[in-house]
Amino acid sequence: MQVPAPRATAGGDLGLGPMRLVWLAASLFWPRLFILGFWIFSDEVRRAFDGRALPLAGLLIAPWTTLAYLFTWGLSSDGVFGWEWSVIALGVLLDLWTWAEARRLRRSS
Repeated sequence: MQVPAPRATAGGDLGLGPMRLVWLAASLFWPRLFILGFWIFSDEVRRAFDGRALPLAGLLIAPWTTLAYLFTWGLSSDGVFGWEWSVIALGVLLDLWTWAEARRLRRSS
């Protein structure tokens, strides 16, 4: 009896669909939860942003970037300086990955 060779799936998925979906769900949920926690239990959001429109847009569109900004804002002073911008750049990359992964999963279904 011969065992057939595994077929390559479109996009090189290799059967990791459910795990990718879990990572995407976590990437969509956790940063938003932490931003809401900052907003409710701290005054960091009010101090870091001059209104409600920008943090609300960040909550909806770029939560990792917004979370990184809030985290680095109060880390050492009321501002973002030096190496802290690399943390925000990581947040931007995580947001881009989240949007790309959501698009890829939507196309594959």
